Amino acid sequence: MTRDERVIAAIRAIPEGFVRTYGDVSPGAPRFAGQLLRTIHDPGIPWWRVVRADGSLAVGDRQRARLEAEGVPFRPGTERVDVRIARIVGYAR
Repeated sequence: MTRDERVIAAIRAIPEGFVRTYGDVSPGAPRFAGQLLRTIHDPGIPWWRVVRADGSLAVGDRQRARLEAEGVPFRPGTERVDVRIARIVGYAR
């Protein structure tokens, strides 16, 4: 499996209502995951479930709307996902 395929598989494995960070889906190279997601336009990849380590969103309102629709909690008064609750820790293989 290529590096791209591993990252995509890790993103697809994130269940509805949860998130992982870029570092979770691409250990040691979180920017690689971000670059990869910018180039893929497959509607079957739940890109909105990948957030920054501090819970902030790379795509803003569009990403927030999708996460809220899935019941992902946000920290009160912020634009950040409450990663203490919603994050699935570790790398999905």
